[in-house]
Amino acid sequence: MANSRLETLIQLVEKNPQDSFVRYGLAMEYARQEQYQQAMEHFGKLWEINPDYTAAYYQAGQMLVKTGQIEEAGRIFRKGIEVAARLGDLHAKSELEAALEQL
Repeated sequence: MANSRLETLIQLVEKNPQDSFVRYGLAMEYARQEQYQQAMEHFGKLWEINPDYTAAYYQAGQMLVKTGQIEEAGRIFRKGIEVAARLGDLHAKSELEAALEQL
């Protein structure tokens, strides 16, 4: 089942590589399957097409914490805080700030 979900998301991204939601879903599926390098590649591609996708900063940062990459997680959380503040997304900003404080 998990592989079919991954395969479906890969196909959807191939059909529409500019779709932020599908790209985010693919990154999250890679993270769920503990394929962290692939997940980060797709978070990076997501930020190239939509740098304002605030949920990706939180999820990527949490994944980096899980893999022991604390310094990089902090960098991602801080960037997400900047984006959320610029967008006026106080909820995302507070979640990112809380995650950063826990490092």
